[in-house]
Amino acid sequence: MAANPSRLAWLDVLRGIAAPAVALHHSAWTFVPAVWGEVDRRVDVGTWGVFVFFLVSGYIIPASLERRGDLRAFWTGRAFRLLPLLLAALALALLLAYAGVFETSPGLDRRPPPLVALANLTMLQELIGVPSVINVMWTLSYEMAFYLMTAGLFAVRQAHRSAPIAVVLAVAAVPLGLLMPGATINGGAGPAAVLMAVAVILVIVVTVTANGRLRTAAAVTGGLLGLALVILGSRIGAGQGLVIAAVMFAGTAVWRAEQGTLRPVWAVTALLTVLVCGVLVADEPAWAAAVLLAAGFFALAFRLRHRSFPRWLAHLGVISFSLYLLHPLLLRVVPNLPVFFLVLLVLGHVAYRLVEVPGQRLGRRLNAYLRRPRKNRVKPGLWPCGRRVRGGPAALIPVRRRGRFMSEDQDLHRRQGHEANVEGSSKMTAEQLREALARVGKGEDTQSAKAEAESDQ
Repeated sequence: MAANPSRLAWLDVLRGIAAPAVALHHSAWTFVPAVWGEVDRRVDVGTWGVFVFFLVSGYIIPASLERRGDLRAFWTGRAFRLLPLLLAALALALLLAYAGVFETSPGLDRRPPPLVALANLTMLQELIGVPSVINVMWTLSYEMAFYLMTAGLFAVRQAHRSAPIAVVLAVAAVPLGLLMPGATINGGAGPAAVLMAVAVILVIVVTVTANGRLRTAAAVTGGLLGLALVILGSRIGAGQGLVIAAVMFAGTAVWRAEQGTLRPVWAVTALLTVLVCGVLVADEPAWAAAVLLAAGFFALAFRLRHRSFPRWLAHLGVISFSLYLLHPLLLRVVPNLPVFFLVLLVLGHVAYRLVEVPGQRLGRRLNAYLRRPRKNRVKPGLWPCGRRVRGGPAALIPVRRRGRFMSEDQDLHRRQGHEANVEGSSKMTAEQLREALARVGKGEDTQSAKAEAESDQ
């Protein structure tokens, strides 16, 4: 079987196993509850899967931010990575609910529709006391809080302190778990929920549009909001909420140790501290077992990260977000477990190709456009004189090459890619090719550089 040569394939493999595990947890409770009840009493497979996701996010999200080196590009990339599929999934969920074949979360109909829309589209619903339209969306709230905290630390040049941050969050989780076993921002706090959601939107908008001290202040405010939401809004209590955040920062510490910017012993110490505190705050043995097994599985995959993996398994990781977000919509549509997974795989692949890929492509184009000097920005698809051409955003002097129009800058990078023996450079975006050429210039082999540049982060 063909193997995936990308250096990030091991992360796709982790996601490609975690997403079906979560889907198995929910579908088995639906189709074979008696059998799955015996499994779930010992290990919460669904929790295991989401903690694998949290570790992967902790590892890759700060790496993506620091590779870009730009908060504007980071938030733009995140928005176009998550929102297209989220919008499509929410629309499909509402249609299925109207048809009577999908049940939204309990209590959703008792909330004002504008509040439900605001909470779910910002992905903060879990932390501001609003039910999710799709139940698995609760994990996205913790991901969003982590993005806010990571952006805030990056803005003040403290992102390298991931190991001590993980330790502090994990240790603080133990007493706060006893003092705050439930959410302070609960279902009755409508005004507080609206205020928190609007505040997060504002700090992201200012971070993306402003510069200098104003951007830094907005990013730091967002980081503090993210931390406050985890402490005050976690439906599972401040203790477990902080452990989730600590797990993600422990994943970041592993990445820093691999990059050589952190001693491995500190990354291991951070991870072990998080696991011990995670067991202490667990409200049931199956939750604690899931956390421990997720960390062990992540460590095993990290150990094997330089090995080759089957392409089909890595592809499951590529479409994992679609698998994860869409699987609850099928539970009352299909008749049994085998058909459920067959339909889910087809639906996940189609959603990735038709929704996720175009969204990511649009985000990359927007980021490339925003990085241009203002005097060189031209409305996409137009000559500087206003005449429409093929080939996307035109620079000041278009060059025709193989039936398409290219800017001189793009054409130069294509020729440089050819000279550097980067295979398939003509199919790469200018941004991807620049990244690959930079890696080749640092001594990395061409295929690894190309795979790393093309990988979706």
